[in-house]
Amino acid sequence: MDYLSTTSSDLDPRATIAAAESSARERFSSDAPSISVVIPAYKVAPFIDETLKSVFAQTFTDYEVIVINDGSPDTEEFERVINPYLDRIHYLRQENRGASVARNSGLLSARGEFVAFLDADDLWLPNYLEEQMTFIRSRDCDLACADATFFGEATIESRTYMDTLMNDAPPADDVTFLQLVDAQRSLITSGVVARRAPIMEVGLFDETLRNAQDLDLWLRLARHGARLSYQRRVLLKYRCRPDGLTGDAVNSHRRELRVFDKIEQSYDLSPQERGKTIEVIRNRRALLEFELGKLHAAQGDQVQSRESFVRADHLRRTWKTRVALWLNRVSPNLLKAICSRRV
Repeated sequence: MDYLSTTSSDLDPRATIAAAESSARERFSSDAPSISVVIPAYKVAPFIDETLKSVFAQTFTDYEVIVINDGSPDTEEFERVINPYLDRIHYLRQENRGASVARNSGLLSARGEFVAFLDADDLWLPNYLEEQMTFIRSRDCDLACADATFFGEATIESRTYMDTLMNDAPPADDVTFLQLVDAQRSLITSGVVARRAPIMEVGLFDETLRNAQDLDLWLRLARHGARLSYQRRVLLKYRCRPDGLTGDAVNSHRRELRVFDKIEQSYDLSPQERGKTIEVIRNRRALLEFELGKLHAAQGDQVQSRESFVRADHLRRTWKTRVALWLNRVSPNLLKAICSRRV
């Protein structure tokens, strides 16, 4: 396998897509890899060695590896760990601007027809790329997502990502825009291999979103007409840690709510599509606000808990929101105890 030569230069975050595409065309040749593996890195020095080992153990070998250091405070240790891999990776450094900018830097540098996203603390099984490419060719899809097992936190070890979030899903299927909005289907970023061209066409990751930029990209790809598919074959391991890219449950819910704001404000939907989408978003907002209320209650934050329960009640009044608001007012300690057992 031919690799890009290693560089340690800063990538200009203001470079336009057109300029980057022109530069990429100059670098394309007959030996360009099929897949560009894009790995954003921030505070992952303890994990990056294991992650890179999982990449270089792949049975599919026609790929390049792009590692983007997103202004990490552990750069000295990080670079010491990746030093043995420097002849096999394309290494970029930039100021800290978030995972969306880091992934875009990788996309703009990529030469492959396909791009495989991998967080710097997750692990691929050796047959990951081979199975994903076989699946893409068999379905003629633009994006494929595989299932993952959780590890690193005992409470959820041995469960899979899709078992947790889409238990009723068939072994393999396509994913629609509304299914993503309604969370009937969910794609894990480290399990995604996708054609690069459609991603470039829809404008890459939204750099104004510090989080949830992956969901936003999948939604825009679906709106663009790309075929998004998943397979429930477990081909990777997803590391659970409080300071990871995904973050805690409160922030996770807030990130999803911000994506809903963007859909309502800037997505070009027909009147019929907008009606269906807004209805789904309203129900999702109610559910997420209720879950936020429970999380705040479990943390003993009575004010934030009440605000979330009130928003949930305004969106969709149920007996649960009524009871939660009543307990928040008359017995916040009991509410805290109940929510602490259930979150």
